[in-house]
Amino acid sequence: MRVTAIPLVSVVALLAGIGSAQADIVIGLGTATTGPVAALGEQSVYGAKQAIEDINAKGGVLGQKLVLKVGDDACDPRQAVAVANQFVRDKVTAVVGHLCSGASIPASDVYQEEGVVMVTPTATNPLLTAKGYPTIFRVCGRDDQQGVVAGNYLAKAFQGKNIAVLDDKQAYGKGLADVVVETLEKAGGKVAYRGSVTAGERDFSSLVTSLKDKRIDAVYYGGYHPELGLLVRQSHEQGLKPQFIAGDGLNNQEYWAITGPAGEGTLYTDSPSAASDPNAKELIASFKKAGLPEPGNFAFYSYAAVQVIAQGLQKAGGTDTRKLSTALHANSFDTVVGAVEFDKKGDITKPNYVMYTWHNGQPETVAQK
Repeated sequence: MRVTAIPLVSVVALLAGIGSAQADIVIGLGTATTGPVAALGEQSVYGAKQAIEDINAKGGVLGQKLVLKVGDDACDPRQAVAVANQFVRDKVTAVVGHLCSGASIPASDVYQEEGVVMVTPTATNPLLTAKGYPTIFRVCGRDDQQGVVAGNYLAKAFQGKNIAVLDDKQAYGKGLADVVVETLEKAGGKVAYRGSVTAGERDFSSLVTSLKDKRIDAVYYGGYHPELGLLVRQSHEQGLKPQFIAGDGLNNQEYWAITGPAGEGTLYTDSPSAASDPNAKELIASFKKAGLPEPGNFAFYSYAAVQVIAQGLQKAGGTDTRKLSTALHANSFDTVVGAVEFDKKGDITKPNYVMYTWHNGQPETVAQK
C-alpha cells in the first residue's frame, strides 16, 4: 500500500526559498518532521510556509519580511525543550507550535520563562493552558471539549454495548481517552475494557485477543494514526470488527495507507474542515499550483497560527513580547479557519468539533443528529 505523504526532502526543498530571505522577523515552527507522526508535521510545515509566503507577498508585517525557522521535535518532550531553547538562542519573535501536546507542554515552560509567545495550531491537552501563562495560546479546541463529543456519541450509539477505551500513554492520547471515559460514565455508560498501548508498538495480537474475549462492540482510541491503523488492520485480520473511534490525530491520509479497506467506517472527531471556508480558497489554490496534495486541517491551522501572530504583531505595533501577548488577548483575528478570539487562558472562545468517517479512502463529515 502506498503512503501518500510527501517525503521530508520535499519539505526541505520547499523551505529553501524562505530560508534565503532577509531575516527581519523570525517565526519559529516547532513540529515533527521526523518520527511516527511526521506526516502530520509535514502538513504543519506546508501551512506555515504558505502563510509566510502570502503575508510577505502583501508587504510583510510592520514593513518587514517574515522568515520561518523550523525545529524538529519529533513529538518528543525532551527534544521539544531543546528546540525551544534553540529558538530562544536564535531570538525568534514568536513560535508556531508545537504539534503534539506532549511536546508543547514542556516547551511552553521555556517560552514563558524566556518571554516568547507560542501559538500552537494543534496541541489540544487542557494542561497546556491550565498554567495560565500569558504567552501561550492555541487556535484549536481542547481535549475536554473534543472528548465530550466522542463520549456522548458512544453513550448514545452503543448503549448497553461493550465499549473499550485505549490510549498511547502520551499527553494527547491519554488526556483525550480519560475525557471520553468520564463523559461516557456521566451519561450512564460503562467501559468494559480500559487499556493502553505503547507509541511505536506494531504487534497488537494480544490486545486483539483481549478485545475479542470481552466481546467488544466499539473501541475508542486516544492517540495518533500509526498505532490505530495497525490495530484496525490486525483486528480485521483476526475477525474482530468493532466500531473504531478516535480523535483529530486520525486526520491524515497515512491512516488509510496503513489500514486499506479495513479502515472503512472508522470515526474520528476534529474541527470542521477549513476547506469549505471561503478564506481557504487561496490556500488550496496555492497548494495545487505547487503540486502539493490538498491541505488538511493540520495545514490550515498552522496557516492560521501564523496569521494570528502576524496580525498580533501589527496590532502591537512591534515585536515586544508583552505588547504582542496583550494584543493577542485583546483582539479578534481573521484567519483561514474563521475568526479567532482568545480567553484569559489563551484558549479560543468558540471551539467546535464534528464527527468524520473514513469512506473509500477519504474522510467525510458525519451528519449531526
